[in-house]
Amino acid sequence: MATPETSIAQREQNTEMFRHLIQEAFSKGNVTVVDDVAAAYCVEHQAGIEPANTEGLKAQIKLLHQLMPDFTCTVEDLMAVGDKVWARLRGRGTHQGAFMGRPPTGNVITVDVMDICRFEDGKIVEHWGVPDRLSMLEQMGIVPKPAPAAV
Repeated sequence: MATPETSIAQREQNTEMFRHLIQEAFSKGNVTVVDDVAAAYCVEHQAGIEPANTEGLKAQIKLLHQLMPDFTCTVEDLMAVGDKVWARLRGRGTHQGAFMGRPPTGNVITVDVMDICRFEDGKIVEHWGVPDRLSMLEQMGIVPKPAPAAV
């Protein structure tokens, strides 16, 4: 249900802004888009993004593209409720950059992400993201995968 301050048209605009961020910034590496879709005072709540603002988000996107130059991100599920956009995403790329002192593996890495963005006046003002970093580190060979269970 739309809250009084969030119309159907505004929710549709918010989802389009979110899609634009994913397609242009995350999939193409164009970090200037962050300034178009996020307010200057946007707060980043995702662990590991420092500083916890748009500059930290831009740095995270640049790191992803250094590690995986062909990185792309697709929106698997998306919905808007009130002033928030909720999404399930899947990122993919070939591990071609050194990370945490380890050389690139050449593996195709897949990472699932859950995102929530809160909007005000057509711009993202808060973001919560939960990427499956453990799976990503396992695919990069940084963390060993658990042994299969004995049957």
